[in-house]
Amino acid sequence: MEHVITVSFILAVSMCVLGLAAGSAGMPSAKPDSITAIDIVLEPDATMIQRSEAVNARLLKVFPKGFALDATHRPHVSTLQRFVRTADLDQVYAAVGRVLQANGQVASWKLKAFKYYYIPGGNMLPGLGLGGIVIQLTDGLLALQQALMDSISPFTATTGTAAAFVTTPEAPNINQPTIDHVATFVPNQTGKHFNPHVTIGIATEAYLNEMLAEPFEAFTFSLTGMSVFQLGNFGTARTRLQTWELES
Repeated sequence: MEHVITVSFILAVSMCVLGLAAGSAGMPSAKPDSITAIDIVLEPDATMIQRSEAVNARLLKVFPKGFALDATHRPHVSTLQRFVRTADLDQVYAAVGRVLQANGQVASWKLKAFKYYYIPGGNMLPGLGLGGIVIQLTDGLLALQQALMDSISPFTATTGTAAAFVTTPEAPNINQPTIDHVATFVPNQTGKHFNPHVTIGIATEAYLNEMLAEPFEAFTFSLTGMSVFQLGNFGTARTRLQTWELES
C-alpha cells in the first residue's frame, strides 16, 4: 500500500540469473544521520495496472479529492516498508538484488486478485476509506518478504521523522500515522499479518461498502519487476530509487 492511513525508492546491477535489468531515478541526500523511509514493492503487469486504474477512475468520479494513479502513485504491491540509513542505501539495493537472484521463480509467479477491501480513514479522514484490491497470500510471497526483512535488517533504523519522506510544496506534511506505520511495519504487516494488495484510491465508506458488496471477478496477473521507492505521505510510493526488471 503503498498507501496507508491508519495502520498501514543511476545504479546498474547485473542480475544474470533472472535476466534483471536495473535502473534508478534518484537518491536522497546522505546527510549525517539521515534516514530514508523506503517501500520495497513488486511491480504488477498490465492486467493489474489496467484493473487498478479503472477502479481508481471510478472512485475519483464519486470523490474527486482523492488521488489518481499516475507516475507518482504507481499501482504496486508493497512487500516491506522500513526506515533505513540513507548512507546505506547502496547496500540495501545490493541486498535486495541478492534476494532476487536467490528467488528466480518470482518472474514466473501467477498471483490471484480476489476481492476489494478498504481501511477506514478514522479521525484523520472521517467518513472516508482507502480502497485496495486484495491478492491471495502465497508461500512464495511470505518467503520473499522474510528474505527481504533478513537481508536489509543490518541497515534499518527503529524510526524516523518527516524528513525521511518525500514532500512537495503542494503536500508539505507527513502525518504521524504514516511515520508510525513504517516504524511498526515489522511485525504488524509481516508474516501472518501480511496483506498483499494494490491500493486503488479514496472514497466515502458508504460507497466503498457498496463496492465491496458487488461480485468481484477474480483475475490472475504476473510481475514485471521489483523496485525500491522512497515513501510519501499516507505511505504512497513517491520516488523510485532503484528498479529490477523481471524477464520470464
